[in-house]
Amino acid sequence: MSMQIVFATNNKNKIKEVQSLVPEHIKLLSLEDIGCHEEIPETTGTIEGNAQQKANYVKDNYGYDCFADDTGLEVEALNGEPGVDTAYYAGPQRNPDDNMNKLLSNLKNATSRSAQFKTVIALHLNGELKTFTGICKGEITTEKQGYKGFGYDPIFKAKDYTKTFAEISLEEKNKIGHRGKAVSQLIEFLNQF
Repeated sequence: MSMQIVFATNNKNKIKEVQSLVPEHIKLLSLEDIGCHEEIPETTGTIEGNAQQKANYVKDNYGYDCFADDTGLEVEALNGEPGVDTAYYAGPQRNPDDNMNKLLSNLKNATSRSAQFKTVIALHLNGELKTFTGICKGEITTEKQGYKGFGYDPIFKAKDYTKTFAEISLEEKNKIGHRGKAVSQLIEFLNQF
């Protein structure tokens, strides 16, 4: 039995990453696929709240079962920054290089570079809302390394790894990464259907 579900994003990288992980009978639709072109509000102040808000928005306004994720990079020395503001850390332009440069600058004199990526997926399915959380602990490097991936990948090194997320394969990143962990919980749940 095939199933269609909306992944509340237009980020082609994220869709590709997650589609490669979900069972074949599940087809992911993007926001563009359902004609949702407006900016979905993310105003709750928490990663969990934003994921739930996006999933509810699609269900309430478009009628589709949906899952939405929100991811934050939490840096210990910066009291959890950028956190919920990860995508907009250096301003509304959402520029990954600007965001990384600001983070590296803010960590210039830090003794600890410990950080974690946290992804929360909120799934609105059959009238119920469920959440799945994936965390990947690691550290922020002192300079950008690698060209794969997106976002903060060139400056994040997972615990026990010598390479950044931007230097390892997508398959490897999915195995150890925050989104991969949250998605595997989601998939385990979806496999029941």
